[in-house]
Amino acid sequence: MLKFAPLFLALVLAGCSTRLAQQLDDTPNAGPCPVAGSIHDAARYVKFQDGDGQLYSNIEYTGEITNVRLYCRYFKEIPLEAEIEVDFAFGKGPAATADTHDYRYFVAVTRRNGKVLAKEYFDTRAEFGRGLVTGKSEFVNRIMIPRADESISGVNFEVIVGFELTPEQLEFNRSGSRFRLDAAK
Repeated sequence: MLKFAPLFLALVLAGCSTRLAQQLDDTPNAGPCPVAGSIHDAARYVKFQDGDGQLYSNIEYTGEITNVRLYCRYFKEIPLEAEIEVDFAFGKGPAATADTHDYRYFVAVTRRNGKVLAKEYFDTRAEFGRGLVTGKSEFVNRIMIPRADESISGVNFEVIVGFELTPEQLEFNRSGSRFRLDAAK
C-alpha cells in the first residue's frame, strides 16, 4: 500500500494545481466591485452590565468594526462573486466577568437605494487573555451579488457589515455617546 502513496500524492497535487490554475484567471474585471463598508449605527458594540446604567464602570465588553475590504470577480453572465475581510477591535471593560466574549455580526448585500437583497449572520469570538484590548480579522467568502445579466455592474450594489445590536445598544450608538479609555481618570 505504501508503494502507491507517492503516486496518489502526485495525482492529488496535480488535481489541486489544475483547479488552482483555473481559479487564478488573470483577466481584468469587467467592471468595478460593489462599495463595501460598515453601517455607522451598527459599527460599534457596547455591552453594559444589566440594570446599572450607562456608566464607564458598568461596561462589560466593547467592539468596533475598524476596516472592511471587498474583493470581487466577474465571471461573464454568472452572478458577481465577492469576498469580504472585516477588521475588528474588541475591548474588555471593568464589569467583564470572562476572558472571552462572542460577538454577532451581519453581512448584507443591498442595492444602492438601500433595499436588502441578502443578509447573513456570523459569530466571532474575542479572547482577551491578560489584556483588555484585542483585535482580529474575519474573512467571509462566497458572497453572491445577484446581477440580472452581464451588463449590470457591481457599482449598483453595496455590501454592508455591522454588529447585531439590541434596541438599547442601537440607541446608545445613535445618541453619539462615547467612552474614552482615560474617561475614568
